[in-house]
Amino acid sequence: MADCGKTIRLNRVLGGAGHRALVVAFDHALVLGPIEGTQNAHGQIRRFIEGGADSVLLNLGLIRQLANLHLDGPPPGIIARIDWTTIWSERAHLGGNELRSSMLARPEDALRHGADAVLTYMVIGSGDTDFESREIARTAEVARECERVGIPLIVESLARGKEVRNPADPQWLHRHTRMVTELGADAVKTDYTGEPASMQAVIRECPLPILVLGGTRQGSDEAALRAIREITSSGAAGLFFGRNVFQAHDIVSFLQQARSILDGTPVLESANHGVAKDSNRTLGQRPG
Repeated sequence: MADCGKTIRLNRVLGGAGHRALVVAFDHALVLGPIEGTQNAHGQIRRFIEGGADSVLLNLGLIRQLANLHLDGPPPGIIARIDWTTIWSERAHLGGNELRSSMLARPEDALRHGADAVLTYMVIGSGDTDFESREIARTAEVARECERVGIPLIVESLARGKEVRNPADPQWLHRHTRMVTELGADAVKTDYTGEPASMQAVIRECPLPILVLGGTRQGSDEAALRAIREITSSGAAGLFFGRNVFQAHDIVSFLQQARSILDGTPVLESANHGVAKDSNRTLGQRPG
């Protein structure tokens, strides 16, 4: 029964076979604070839904808030972030070796909150064998818990730390995406290699669906859409885009265009296109 539950929930989050998932990552405020575009969380989540996002990645606190929103239709798939890390800290960016990760909740907590899947980090390349052994052990532990309760595990596998010159190097991606496969994950969120051919090789050799993360904000919405075209051509199972969505000039329009690229279909303009643009501007978001 647990395997059946995982399959049903994973299809709900990713859209099933042949569908490229469009996931909005909106978990940034826990590690970065209320950065641009994360203000007015309720309004932003409504825009994600209006734009056609398949799923939204949230911390448990915002999942509780989502339950209180009065939505016109069904909510999107919900992915719960259940851990925290120091890899985004200034010290980590300067090559510090003091990396830490902590569990904030368990898979059953995410189920009680209504989540369809859980997501955790797994980081290699730090040069700290104690840290990496703990990363492996907790990933395996969460995977076993997910199997018991029937909720899919998506692992954000990353190469970060003093041993990593280029996190997008295909050799690193081949390594850590295979590691999380062996540990029992159901899907992977990870970096883009930077060009379609090498990313296609990573995707081809990984038994799990790979969804590409958006990373830092592109220079413009047009640049972000070009990146989506490249990622789509590589054969990725979908996207986890955060800042490139919630800092977009027009969130709804951007998501519609992203969906069109993923599906290979013409974009349909929203009837509320102008309203969405105006409401985004009140959040102090920069144009383009």
